[in-house]
Amino acid sequence: MPSAGIVPRRAVQLAALFAMMVAFTAQLVGALLPVIPLFIAASVVNLGLDLVLQHKQPGLLAVLGRIRFDVTVRQLLRDMLILVGLLHIDGINPLEEQAPLTITLLLFYGTHFVCQAVAVLVRRTRSLPFVTRNIDASALRLCDAPPRILSRQTGRRLLRFSVPTTAGMMLTSITTDAYWGGIGLAVSLALSAGGTLYLGTWLLPKKRVANEKQALEWLDNWLAEYQPTVGMYFSGGASSAYQANMWLSTLAALDGNPIIVLRERFMVQKIEATDVPIVCIPKVANLMRLEHSTLKVLLHPANSGKTSQILRIPSIKHAFTNHGESDKLSSCNPYAKAYDEVWVAGPAARDRYQLADIGVEDKDVIEVGRPQLAPIQPYAGAPAGRPATVLYAPTWEGWDGNPGNTSVILAGENIVRELLADENVRLLYKPHPMTGSVDPRAGAANSRIQAMIAEANAGRSGARPGPEAAAELARRTEELDALTTSAFRKSADELERMRLQGTPQEGRAAAVDAAVTAWEAAYWNSFPQWEHRIITTARPGIFSCFNEADVLISDVSSVVSDYLTSEKPYAVANTSGMSEDDFRANFPTVRAATILTPDASGVAGLLDAVRNPEQDTLAAERAELKEHLLGPSDPPSSVRFNQAALALGTKADERRIRMESRLSGIPGQRSQDDVNDAGTAGHETSGASDTTAAV
Repeated sequence: MPSAGIVPRRAVQLAALFAMMVAFTAQLVGALLPVIPLFIAASVVNLGLDLVLQHKQPGLLAVLGRIRFDVTVRQLLRDMLILVGLLHIDGINPLEEQAPLTITLLLFYGTHFVCQAVAVLVRRTRSLPFVTRNIDASALRLCDAPPRILSRQTGRRLLRFSVPTTAGMMLTSITTDAYWGGIGLAVSLALSAGGTLYLGTWLLPKKRVANEKQALEWLDNWLAEYQPTVGMYFSGGASSAYQANMWLSTLAALDGNPIIVLRERFMVQKIEATDVPIVCIPKVANLMRLEHSTLKVLLHPANSGKTSQILRIPSIKHAFTNHGESDKLSSCNPYAKAYDEVWVAGPAARDRYQLADIGVEDKDVIEVGRPQLAPIQPYAGAPAGRPATVLYAPTWEGWDGNPGNTSVILAGENIVRELLADENVRLLYKPHPMTGSVDPRAGAANSRIQAMIAEANAGRSGARPGPEAAAELARRTEELDALTTSAFRKSADELERMRLQGTPQEGRAAAVDAAVTAWEAAYWNSFPQWEHRIITTARPGIFSCFNEADVLISDVSSVVSDYLTSEKPYAVANTSGMSEDDFRANFPTVRAATILTPDASGVAGLLDAVRNPEQDTLAAERAELKEHLLGPSDPPSSVRFNQAALALGTKADERRIRMESRLSGIPGQRSQDDVNDAGTAGHETSGASDTTAAV
């Protein structure tokens, strides 16, 4: 069944369409009879309704466009009905008064279409073959964008510029004096013609940006000057940006000159605050220019349909880092064998790839840990003098309909009910942002869980932080937003944003980190320790929730692996239908977890182990599993990750040397790979050589 929110919205949309059809009908009837009050009211309401829908329901009007009843047709029909109405009103001379009005109206539409043509030309000249951020691109002659009403909002421009015409014609229908209609039409014509001329100034040399050839030459020169060595490649939808954002700090800390390569223009603004230069190159032909750059290594946090395009560049070595590791099959995608190396956190992932038998060779699997887990604080002991804080962070339902993907549907309400029944528990509920996007049952269960938590909070009371805590949070929020939020004019386009987001201020990245830390502290201090929290926003992040929690309840997901770095107790809900023994055998990440059944039995025992460490029988197993999943703590993950990047870059250098030697015809010094290849070939032919010698 459709949700409660969808039905009223559809009803409103249908009512709006019906009202527009009624207005057109009433305008026609009022024009032909003529009934002047009806004619005037219908004309005004018809135009006003279209103006409102342009702002409130543009998608609904797009449907009308698909049936060839777009805004131009609608406004032209309204104006024609007005002219028909004036013909039927006594006292208006068709030849002496209405003919000039008709001619002026045609001139107005002529300037409207000329403005549309100029807008197309301006948009084309302001579309570069790439988009940048954190790069000084002033040499491309970037300037502010023209007003949206002129360059991109064709429908709104026509409707707004038609308001004086409609107002003047209505006064003419009341007074039978064509003077008012002429004034209205003159104002509309002046607005349209003046807007067209003003928009045309963006085609003049002073406001004209570099053409495609000049822009690509600039990009080549910038790459040669900056000399990138290691980068991150990312392509995906708007909701997948978090997969790239989790690697920003790690990329920025690598030795060399980092770069971020994107493929979708909208993704440039989805990447969070970073000082790393960003280049978005949508076309494959332009992407191939990276082959002639100094770029040696690209890291891939996700697979996408466009990944194969960058893999065609042989001078760049490619490493798949993924955006999280879990025991799910999605963590062992056969596509991984397309990369030069697969970087994993620890031995568990290495074993997972070999057991999956998907063609990824063990020598290509590199253990680098999870460097972004550094902010997670270690276990500090049982909660003393305060409620135990439980973080319930279920994952989403996934694409395959497996009931074991998420606990929200089968176990979520039972788990939350058990936790809320304990007066000495504070619950932090942070569901996956995509919960309910595939299975409506998950969305419905998520809504019920949030309602349960809100009801439980209403029944609790206690001391609350003073107003200074809220004031501190507001201050920290303002500071953080000033550092991480890019404010643009409504009319700003890609080129204007490129100009405004040029070279970042020195030390901005460190300032953002400090501001995030301060904001998180202010956030938690602004709420009482007895109050349950529902966290569905990006901030506070999952790592901040880890640090606030005494215990985690989750599903089989990368959340569990990341949380284990703290060595705190955790539980995993088993909604797969497997027995507990089979569940533990199939999913190594739950080996040191308390297993919860769909009825939430085991929650009480879990809380006892949190409050009484002597009852925590899994502490040693968590420490062992942590190393199995995430690798050793010495050397630190950040060091191992950097070493892996440098080593892969060395392989790219060796290949380049080999290729240069072959192309020049001068035998070069063979790399270790060549020696190994020769040695392997020697072993393969040794049997035949021995046989020949024996003969």
